[in-house]
This record gives sequence, structure tokens and C-alpha cells, in this order.
Amino acid sequence: MADTGAPPLPQTPPAQSPLFRAEQFVWLTARVLEQRLFTHRLLNGAADPVETALEAYRNEDGGYGHALEPDLRGPVSQPLHTAHALRVLDAIGRCGGQRVERVCRYLTSVSTADGALPAVHPSQRGYPAAPFVPVVDDPPGELLATGPVVGVLHRNEVWHAWLFRATDFCWRAVESLERSHPYEVEAAVAFLDTAPDRPRAEAAAERLGRLVREQRLAALDPDDLEAYPVAPGYAPGEHHFPHDFARTPHSLARACFSYGETARSLDHLAAEQQEDGGWPIRWRTWAAAPALESRALVTIEALTTLRAHGRAIG
Repeated sequence: MADTGAPPLPQTPPAQSPLFRAEQFVWLTARVLEQRLFTHRLLNGAADPVETALEAYRNEDGGYGHALEPDLRGPVSQPLHTAHALRVLDAIGRCGGQRVERVCRYLTSVSTADGALPAVHPSQRGYPAAPFVPVVDDPPGELLATGPVVGVLHRNEVWHAWLFRATDFCWRAVESLERSHPYEVEAAVAFLDTAPDRPRAEAAAERLGRLVREQRLAALDPDDLEAYPVAPGYAPGEHHFPHDFARTPHSLARACFSYGETARSLDHLAAEQQEDGGWPIRWRTWAAAPALESRALVTIEALTTLRAHGRAIG
């Protein structure tokens, strides 16, 4: 056979396994970035191709744009795109050096006076965006946008002046939470899982666990979803489950749920795989392209979560 110069194909999982079916879905529908990320995270592929694909989304200001986060379209850098890029770099072990220094300079430029990130920067105006992420002139900083970014940077032992202010903001926001909603609590957990002050993080996570139960933010019985309210503004049926809060067994949120609650949650996640091999998105859809691109992301996350918790995926 002639040498084409192409890299060898990764080892293919057994036919009809959840991993095989998902792989077919990803090759059929996903962007190049998600195809390469799937190959790296789930089929032992190389990291370099993922980084090359991610570079196409980077802007000169150090941030990321170009609909990297599918619900925000257009070329401009946004905190949510940049958070997404940091998660990818973290997944491939490349979240450091001059690359992240440039990212932190961008984050500094768009943060509020207290170091927090807005969910959407006003530069998004004029480009398509999901109706549930409105563009305003002077957006407040939010734990929802800041917590996951700070968590990734701490996990990779990044040091930057902005990170000190952002960390202080996250502590204040997490420890003052009273009424909340699932995405905000998940952002808090993303921060607490790597926050440097471990005793303080454990105490905050324990309090959040009580809040989640008291406010019924996690659907603990997938067979009785009507017993759990959907948060205001969420799509009908947009429930969150224990695995959404504790994506790995090492998360502080894992202690918030019993073994049985976690097992039922993972059973439900595994059963959500669709006939086409992908997992569905639960949030509100507003356009065909963002929905399809998001399904590849959700599919990778579902398989990664199942594998992290020791479930066989093929």
C-alpha cells in the first residue's frame, strides 16, 4: 500500500459499543476540533492535532472567538469562548506557558473591577447569539463565567495577577450563595475542586451540597423527574443530575450524593445515548448549527464522565 503520509488510524472500539456508536456520530457531524478531541480523549490519539485545530479560533487579543462556544456566533473574542479553549488545553495537557499568559492578559482586559468575568462581552453585539445570553452594555461579572476559568488555571498551577483578584471574587460569590440554579452551582464546584485553600473549599462544598438538596437542584430519581422542578428560564425538561455536579469521582461534589444516587444518575446518562450514537442537548435550542455542534461536545463529555466513574463504554 502506498504511503499517504497520513497518521495511522487509532484503535477502533468494538462495533456497537457506546464508544463505537459515538465515534460514528462524531465523524459524521462534528467540527474538526471535536473530531480530534474525541480521538485524543477517548481513542488515545495525539495532542498536537487538537492544539492545531484550536488555534484556528484564537484571536490577536489573546482570547478566542469564531463560535468556539456554539451558542455565540461571530469572530469576536468572548469569555465563554476563552473558557472553552482553556478546557481543551487542560484536557490535552497544554494549559501553561506563553499561551496561557496571553489568555490571562485577555481575561484581564474584559474583567470587571473586582476581577470577575461577564458571561458575554458587549463586543458580541451585531453577531448572532442565543436568546438566553443577552448582550448588555455594562455586564456584571458572574460566578457562572469566572468559576470554571479560575478552576482550570489553578489546576494547572498558573500564576497571574488577574487570577488573585478573580479567586477572591469566586470565594465571595460561592460563600454568599443562597438561592441558586444548577449551572451556577456547577461553576462553583469547578472552582472549589482546585481552589488552593482545601479546608475552605471542602467546607464550602459541603454547604453547597445542602443547598442543592434543599432547593432540589439535582434530580436524584431519574424515574420520577416530575418531582424535581426545572429552574426558571431553563428549557422544559432541562434537569440536572448528580453526574452534572460531580463529573469525576474525585470532585468535592461526589460527597453530596449517595452511592445509589450516583449510580442511578450514571445509568440515566448511559441510557441517554441516541440511536444515531450521540447524546442529546438538554438546554433550549435556537438554531440548527449550534445545536448540532453542541451535540458533539455533549457526547464527548458524556463518555468522558462515564469512563471517569468506571463505567465500561467499549
